[in-house]
Amino acid sequence: MPTGALELATLGHRIRHRRVECGLTLDELGGLVGVAGSHLSLIENGKREPKLSLLQAIASATGTDVGDLLSPEPPHRRAALELELESAQSSPVFRRLGVPPVRVTKSMSDATLEAILGLHRELHRREREAIATPEEARRANTELRLRQRERNNYFSEIERLAEKQLKAAGHTSGAVTHRTVSIMAEQLGFELLYVNDLPHSARSVTDLANGRIYLPPASIPGGHGLRSMALQAMAHRLLGHAPPTDYADFLQQRLEINYYAACCLMPETASVAFLAQARKDRDLAVEDFRDAFGVTHEAAAMRMTNLLTEHLGITLHFLRVDGVGAINRVYENDALPLPMDITGSIEGQVVCRRFSARAAFSERNRTTEHYQYTDTPAGTYWCSTQTGSTLDGEFSITVGVPFDDARWFRGRETAKRATSTCPDDSCCRRPDAALTERWAGRAWPSARVHMQMFTPLPRGAFPGVDDGEVYAFLDRHAPGGQIAGDARS
Repeated sequence: MPTGALELATLGHRIRHRRVECGLTLDELGGLVGVAGSHLSLIENGKREPKLSLLQAIASATGTDVGDLLSPEPPHRRAALELELESAQSSPVFRRLGVPPVRVTKSMSDATLEAILGLHRELHRREREAIATPEEARRANTELRLRQRERNNYFSEIERLAEKQLKAAGHTSGAVTHRTVSIMAEQLGFELLYVNDLPHSARSVTDLANGRIYLPPASIPGGHGLRSMALQAMAHRLLGHAPPTDYADFLQQRLEINYYAACCLMPETASVAFLAQARKDRDLAVEDFRDAFGVTHEAAAMRMTNLLTEHLGITLHFLRVDGVGAINRVYENDALPLPMDITGSIEGQVVCRRFSARAAFSERNRTTEHYQYTDTPAGTYWCSTQTGSTLDGEFSITVGVPFDDARWFRGRETAKRATSTCPDDSCCRRPDAALTERWAGRAWPSARVHMQMFTPLPRGAFPGVDDGEVYAFLDRHAPGGQIAGDARS
């Protein structure tokens, strides 16, 4: 028996349709089946669910069968319009407007219903575009980070899925090769294609109709990046993702595909064995973990956040900081004091000058990891920092742990030590008193304005992606200029 509101409404329309076809009034049909006409009216309006015995009686009286009445299809076009409008007006998107719903009457034309439905469809389309203000985005990102901290940044189901796909592709040990990634794509019905004209707003594009994943040219340095991008594109299909419903959903999907790619490039079983042995040897090091699996330093550091707490009981923090000290990516479950805004967001905040994540930029030797102990209001932390640079500027990658866990890591013998009292402004944010006295009111710097301050987050089903550009790209590359299964001339 149908129980959902839509199913009940459809059933009511089908009963009304059969009754009208038979030329019966509500009271006349009620007399045939032994109930009041008012009772039938409630059923036809989707307000009451009929018992099976009554449904059988209605079917018999109207010359049809129960299966026909229970069909999920509306009986005619008008009924389909009314059902769609009823569903649209009961949605949270519409209810939030505080606008009273339109009451459908017999005299209302189909054209009027179509016009009203057109407005509802546009309303829902705009809602699906996942528009978010910067504050909404920060809140969504903060909520996601807190959820990840509660689960130790670990997804057991994605770990198992990755190992299953690797095994099916014949991977047994060592770094995951481009060939293995290609086999994994083929097993999902995809071909990897490397092109020079990807839309500027997309890292990769998946053609679901023709089974193709388009990636940047294979000649681009950094094989890890291309393997990761391909695996991320496959992950959407494997994880059953639908177009994101809002910005929080978009962030969750991005987290999951990144996690899947990391699980494939650094499989759980082999990674945990490697880390456990290094812990036993008291020689845990990001650089060794990185080199063992042929990934970037950042990928290896981030993968540690997935595995060290869950499998080895070590809490830790991860920071990616840009050249001016702003935090780009962060994870912590060791209570490291970090700056945050009123929404609880840490990303974009400037980290303490005393932290190794910033101090490492002043080191002469940028090719090795730098170690430091830092005394903070929450205790003493040991950390390892590696610096690097991209076209966007320099950055640092830091992995750190509370003092007691430093004994498992290479570099624990460092004599470098700093003290941070942040978030106390006197630590590193407040100017020197003598300099303030000398220069206050005598300086007028011209600030560098970041344009993103004035720009809302990008619109679109996939924030930041130009849909028109993507569709034009797919049209250029579709086999024979035609979508699979499409009979366009």
